This record gives sequence, C-alpha cells and structure tokens, in this order.
Amino acid sequence: MSLPTGFRFSQASLQDYVDCPRRFQLRYLAALQWPAVEAEPIERNEQRMALGEAFHRMVQQWFLGLPDDAISRAASDPDLLRWWQGFLAYHPVSSFCGDAEDTTIRSEYTLDGELVGHRLVAKYDFLGVSGAGKVTILDWKTSMKRTPNDALHARLQTRVYPFLAVQAGAYLNKGDAINPDDVELVYWFPESPLAPARMRYSTTQYEADGDYLADLIKRIAVSDDSDFWMTQDRDRCRFCVYRSYCDRGTSAGNLDELAAEWQFNESSEDIDIDFEQIAEIAF
Repeated sequence: MSLPTGFRFSQASLQDYVDCPRRFQLRYLAALQWPAVEAEPIERNEQRMALGEAFHRMVQQWFLGLPDDAISRAASDPDLLRWWQGFLAYHPVSSFCGDAEDTTIRSEYTLDGELVGHRLVAKYDFLGVSGAGKVTILDWKTSMKRTPNDALHARLQTRVYPFLAVQAGAYLNKGDAINPDDVELVYWFPESPLAPARMRYSTTQYEADGDYLADLIKRIAVSDDSDFWMTQDRDRCRFCVYRSYCDRGTSAGNLDELAAEWQFNESSEDIDIDFEQIAEIAF
C-alpha cells in the first residue's frame, strides 16, 4: 500500500508511525474511520478535548485583537476560564518574546517544506520572529497533566517544529536564513502556567533532526503492507481508537490512567490544516 498522491507528512503522522506503524497504516493509508472511543468516561474525555480546542480559539481571538473581557465572557466552563486567566496573568508571549516592537507575530500559522522528495508541514500555535532573527515557537498544551520534560524531548513535534522553522522560514526573516541557534521552542501548559518547558535549538540538533526525519520518511515511503507491524506496548492499545481492528480489545482505557505524553496530540495542532493557505516555498 503506497502513500496517497500528494501526501503531506506532519508531526502527528510521524508520531503515529513511531508509536505504532499499524496505526499509521490504518489512519493515513487505509483512511479507516475511527471505530472506537479513545478513553472513558466518554463524556469527560470529549469535554477535555473540547476545552483544549476552545482555549486555542480564545488565544487566536486574542491575537486578532478582541478585548480581554469579551473573550473572558465567552468562557462558560470554570476550567477554561481559569486557563484563560492564567494566560492573561502569565502572558507567555511577552514572557518569552519580550516586548520588542520589531517582532513579527503569527498565530495558527502553517509552514510547508520538502524533505527527501516529500512534503513536511507544521501548524504553529504561535511563531514569532524578531528583527534580529530570533525565532520563538510557542505551543499551548492543554493536557490535564504537565508532560514530563523527557517525554517532551522524545516527541516528534519537538523535532519537526524547530527544524521546519529553520528550513522553510527564511522568508519570515526578510529572506535571511534562520540560524538554528536563534530558535527556541516553548511548551506552555494552561494547567501548569508556572511550569513551561523551554527548549533551545542548535545547529547540531538541526542537522541531527534533518538526518533523522529524512531517514524516517524514506522508511515509511518504501514500506509495504507487511512492514506496518503493531506496537509491542499494549498499554497504548487501550487508548487507541483502532484497537478493534488489531484484536487488541474493545473497551477503552480509563481517562484517569491516560499518560500525560499520550494526551500530547491535540486536534488543533496540525490535523485540520488548510493547505490552500500554505505558502509555497522553493528549495
């Protein structure tokens, strides 16, 4: 089974492959509909995901210039209001980017690059580029638990987002190449506003990420059906919506047992990408 024509790799699809090649096959190649819920209780899990999406929308409205109080009035859920008040109090944009007037800010912004003949895309919650070429990537993580730093470092998003900012972001920097040493990725948790995860990038890491991502994409591109094996970590299967296809159970795992790193991928990250709005970059 080959990749669909025009397939775009993203941190989410690459993470699916790394976690479970079979999951990648079912989701992106077979394009099967999700047959099961992710976690139970279903209502509370759906509420968790809805709150994450609502928070992203509120921050987007804030970047568009809507008044703080008007956005606050739209937060009917107490947890959502608490998250929003934490955002206003902590003000992660000025905390990590400073108040430089020459910083260009982009919210819910998508970059598109090319690697070993395939397209690689990323949708950023926040991307700031200063006049001096400093790049700050902010990502809102609305998981119930603060993800441990070692789990954050292991995620594909931590590799893809800064790598693509360097590879495809020169036009955001007045046409000048972005120095990997001037890039910082920050994960900010509304549930833990005083405990952000700051990750400075480097030229060494950029080169390592480029090699790793290229090898990963080439491996996926040449795989046949027999290469998409199931994960050996059966705990993951309890929270996988495809578990029934693999005879790995029919009941969902309990939401309280869902590990923080497994809550990492949120629907607003890069699943709903409007490819018509992506700037074409020449390499």
